[in-house]
Parts: sequence; C-alpha cells; structure tokens
Amino acid sequence: MKITTTRRLVGTALLLLLLWSPALPASVMVLVHGYLGDGESFHRAGVIDALQTAGWQYAGDWRPSANGRPELVRKDTAAPNTVYTVTLPATAPLVVQADWLSAMRREIAQRHPGEPVTLVGHSAGGVVARLSLVRSGEGAVEHLITIASPHLGTGRAIQALEATQGGGLLGPFRQILTRQAVGGSNYDALRHSRAVLVDLTPPAQGNLLGWLNAQEHPDITYDAVVRNTGFRMGGDLLVPAYSQDLNQIPALRGRATVTTSPLEHGLEPQDARLILERIAARTGPSA
Repeated sequence: MKITTTRRLVGTALLLLLLWSPALPASVMVLVHGYLGDGESFHRAGVIDALQTAGWQYAGDWRPSANGRPELVRKDTAAPNTVYTVTLPATAPLVVQADWLSAMRREIAQRHPGEPVTLVGHSAGGVVARLSLVRSGEGAVEHLITIASPHLGTGRAIQALEATQGGGLLGPFRQILTRQAVGGSNYDALRHSRAVLVDLTPPAQGNLLGWLNAQEHPDITYDAVVRNTGFRMGGDLLVPAYSQDLNQIPALRGRATVTTSPLEHGLEPQDARLILERIAARTGPSA
C-alpha cells in the first residue's frame, strides 16, 4: 500500500513539473550539402529518415530560382522541430554558395520568427555555412555543426586542380590519364568545379581560407564532428583530422567542441544521432 501511494505521489510530482516547466522554443535545422552535392544528399544517406524518426519534421528543400530569390520545393509544414535541406550552386565559388545560403536563412527566419536555427554542414558545406555566418552575421543561427569539413583545406583539392590542368607540355596527356582514371562524367565535374577546388586549397595569403580563418566569427555554439578512420595521421581519405577540427582555426581556437566519428567521409544515417546529441548537449534533450 505504501509503495502504491509513493508511486502515485512521484507520478503527480512529475506531472506538475511537466505542467509548470517552461516549454523549450521550437527549433529549426538547416542541412548544407558538400562538394558537388545537393539537398538530396541527406535523403540518400538516410539522415532525413533518421531525423524524422527522432521527431523532426522535414519541410522541404531551398533552391536558387531564376528571379534571384530562394524558393522552397515542397510545402512547409508546421512542427515543433523543423528540418530543411538546401541545394546550392555546387560548382560556383564558395562565396556565391554562401550568399545563397544567407538568402535562404533570411527566408527561413521569416517563416520561423523567434525560433533558434542550427546549421549543419557536411564536408565543404561546413565551410560554406561558416562563410555565410562571417559574411552575413548569425541572424537566428545559434549553433553550427560541421561534419568532416576541410576548414584548413585539403591536399585533394590541389591534386584535383593539377589533374585537370590543361596547360604546359604534359597538360593534355595528364587530362587524358585523369579522364581514364576517374571516368568522363567525373572528370567533367572536376573540371567544371575548379572554382570550388581553388577555395578548398589550404589557407594561404590571398586565398579564401586564408582570409576566412582570420575573420571574427559570431558568438554562437560551434561543434566539429571529426572523422577518424585511422587513415594516415587521422581523418578520412579526403580531409585530414586537423583540418576538420574547428579549434585549429585561429579565430575559433578553444571555442569549439570536437566529437570524433569512426565513419568514412560520406554521410551515414548514424550522423543524425551525432547531430541530435550535439543539439541536446547545448539545449537539453527535449530540443
């Protein structure tokens, strides 16, 4: 009898706590794809399905339009926790991609006034998201999570630029070998995205990452998911671990939380769990 009474008292107390606890504000998540990706990248990887299983509602993909303004493909739906993807002009310089992302962020803020936004960028998308924050301010963004992002560049970008360079005596021969090695469509994609590859080369005086990494960054929460597959000095096949670490950026040193992940460079359904864990660490498990 005493046990039953105690359980009832505990249950009543918990109910009162739930009723009187202030409700956490609704949240918005914006997923930014990587190099040569699009909004479907997160669908193909199973990330969207995993987020929806966890209670987040997918509300559509933001894309550039011919009139110069972002447009939402798929009707927005009301939900306490909303997730959007974006499709950026993937072969354009990162500044162009970042400015489109900033425009999309403004549209999202109008649809969700007062709601905090978490930006999640995979690979080059993490650099684009950070560039958007530096160039346009944080706005409603309170949290940036980057996954396997080359914040200090990657030597793979240099290799790709050299492989598609047609100049010099050996240029045409090098192009033929590269086309045979990677396939015609992949070679064309590399060649048409040289502006992106230039922006992803390691920081140096006068290049994008050299400038970006020295700029003042907004006072928000920063998280870096670092792939650690045991490749060479850590990191993955495309981006070394130190380059994925936001704390290695001079302007962010000591301000980011780093989480290691044993996955390869690409997105996986497990990334949804990592994202939600990092959001919960900042706001609490109910967010």
